[in-house]
Order: sequence, then C-alpha cells, then structure tokens
Amino acid sequence: MVALTVDVMTEDDRSADGEGSSRRPRRRPRVWRAVVLVVVGLYFLVPFYAALRFSLQDTQGHFSWGAFRSIPSQQGFSEAFGLSIRLAVVTTLITLALMVPTAVYVHLRVPRLRRLFDGVTILPIVIPPVVLIVGVLEVAPTQLKSTPYLLALVYAVLAMPFAYRSLDAGLQAIDLKTLVEASRSLGGRWPITLWRVVLPNLRAALLSATVLTVALVLGEFTMASLDQYQTFPVWVVAFDQDDAHVSTAVSLLALVVTWVLLLGIASLDRRQFRRSRTRTG
Repeated sequence: MVALTVDVMTEDDRSADGEGSSRRPRRRPRVWRAVVLVVVGLYFLVPFYAALRFSLQDTQGHFSWGAFRSIPSQQGFSEAFGLSIRLAVVTTLITLALMVPTAVYVHLRVPRLRRLFDGVTILPIVIPPVVLIVGVLEVAPTQLKSTPYLLALVYAVLAMPFAYRSLDAGLQAIDLKTLVEASRSLGGRWPITLWRVVLPNLRAALLSATVLTVALVLGEFTMASLDQYQTFPVWVVAFDQDDAHVSTAVSLLALVVTWVLLLGIASLDRRQFRRSRTRTG
C-alpha cells in the first residue's frame, strides 16, 4: 500500500509538473503579443498625435480650432472629395463585375490555371503606377481622356490583386461545385445561380474586396496627378503649399472619414450575420 501510494503520488507530481511545464510556454506568446501590439500602436498613434497637435495650433503656437473650422470653406475641397467618392463607387462596381465571374469561372472550369491567374493578377503590383498611367494615356481615346472616370478603369486594374485574392479565399472556403450543381439541377440559370446562390456565400469576401478597393482609391495620388484631375489626395498635396496647418487638419479628417467608411462597410457583414443567426435560431 505504501509503495502504491508513493507511485500514485509520483505520477500525480509528474502530471502536475507536466502541466506546469506546459503552461509556462503558453504565457510567453501572450507577453509577446502585448509587446507587438504596444509597438504597433505607438507606431501609428505617435505620428497621429503629432499631426493632431500641429493642426490644433495657430501660426503663433497657441491652441486653436481654426484649421478644422476653415476646412469646409476651402476652395476646391468639396469638389475634390466628391470626385474621390464617385471614383471609389465606380471602381468598386467595375472591379466586382469583372473579378467575381472570373474567380468563379476559374474555380469551376479551369482550377489548374489558378496559379497562372495568381501570377497574372499580381502584375499591377509589380508594374509602377507611373508606367501604367502613361501607357493608358497614350492608347486611350480622346473622349475617354476627357472624363475623370478613366481613372476608375485604371484603379480597377490596381485593385485587381487585392480583390481577386479576397474572392479566391472566399471561394476556397465554400463547396462551390456542390452549390452550383444543386442550383443547376433545380433549374436555376447561370445568372440566377450567381446572384442567389454564389454571392450570398461570398458576402465576407465581397466586403473585403470592397474595403480594399475603396481604401486604394481614396489614397491614390500618382495616377490622378499625372491625369491632371484633382482628386482628394491631389488637392491635399496642392493645398499643403498654402497652409500647412489646414492641410494637416484635412489629412486627419480624411483619415477619420476613411476609417468611418471602412468600418461602416465592414459592419454590414456583422449585421447580416446576426440576422442570419436569428433566422436560423
């Protein structure tokens, strides 16, 4: 009995030691996560604080809200911001109209060419934007050059790598072939199958592609400046030469507005997910 008790105690002690040794390494990743989050937070918040402090000062260094109050009355502000919003909407529609059928067709019909499409869609990242816009301006017709929506076509090319990879990840997460075959066996045509079967299952991927596309359009400067259209980033750079305080305030306001837009788009997925859970519940 004594020997048995000793054996049991030693096994319990070993198990306790094993649990303690297994718990110790688990604490380290948490510490490193906190360190990484603090470093990343400082990396973003310190420049944001410096810009906010600078924009809240007048020419004499005193605290003032004058820079933010004068933003709506600045010449060209509303036109530039409105143009960027319109370009973001048009670019998103063009990108989704091109990328969604392409990604679905590749996954269904030619899955062996997925690697080739991955290489082709990454080319806009490799090619400099200056080269891309100069080539487009050389071959584009005159009627298309006279409208700012030429930038929407070029922005759709720039957004292609991000949109295609978001859709590709979403298609890999679902059983696309089974869904399409079930819809087709019930008499659904391809447009109906794509609209009522495939797209609802790609809601998260579509929102991710939309967020990335909108963020790209609202922050692009090179192509718009070479095309000689004053989008919001071009207006900020041009206005910076007149009043640095107001320009910094506008940049901060644009950053906050962009965050609000992106959070609003992302919140749509959460609301629809909650509604679907309540319906199924």
